[in-house]
Amino acid sequence: MSSEKVEVVVEAHCRLGESPLWEEKGNTLLFVDVSGKKVLRWNSLTKEVQAVPVDAFVSLVALRECGGYIITQGTRFAALNWENQSVTTINNVDQDKPNNRFNDGKVDPAGRLFAGTMGNELRPAVLERKQGSLFTLFPDHSVVKHFNNVDISNGLDWSLDNRTFFYIDSLSYSVDAFDYDLQTGQIANRRSIYTMEEEEKIPDGMSIDTEGKLWVACYNGGRVIRIDPETDNWTWSKRTPTMLIRRLTINL
Repeated sequence: MSSEKVEVVVEAHCRLGESPLWEEKGNTLLFVDVSGKKVLRWNSLTKEVQAVPVDAFVSLVALRECGGYIITQGTRFAALNWENQSVTTINNVDQDKPNNRFNDGKVDPAGRLFAGTMGNELRPAVLERKQGSLFTLFPDHSVVKHFNNVDISNGLDWSLDNRTFFYIDSLSYSVDAFDYDLQTGQIANRRSIYTMEEEEKIPDGMSIDTEGKLWVACYNGGRVIRIDPETDNWTWSKRTPTMLIRRLTINL
């Protein structure tokens, strides 16, 4: 049995809370309520929670180098100005698929935003199959599509040496790896490094620790597993992990 204590820090009562992001300069935690269509910010000093409503599903929030935030709203990359609560479109994807929306995403070590889409979800993990794609938003506001035929684009991260990109398409029940070119943001040589067992359920969000091990949240499985990408094995950690918190900003 784990000796770790879990406690509620923010009682935001989200419909679907996602994308936690620590903003150090303000001692604030940002996150989104996907189906509640709002971006929230919790001040750890005052304990106040503020929210900015938006007019579509919002799946992630990221820090912007010039100030403010980038969000994925529906099928748009957009800039969020917190002070005046304005949202400005940067680029739009999947315009031929009106039922799609963005899901998980993360900023790479060079300041590019990777994010993927998914089809219309009828209920949790039941959706229009193979409708999504994985994209990158570059500093010049251009967007590159890496591949399509994605079910639920989910957890992603980079190895400590930035030479490998890790990615989850949830309904593939696999954690995949790609060769990564940090200079160009290109990915290649896709392969599976871990296949989920039935009792582990659906792989969802993912992060990496300071030892280069991956932590994968298992939707409907009530667990988080630690995967060694070098050995294709997972273990329960016997200690509190030191997570690699990148807090990277988007270079645009």
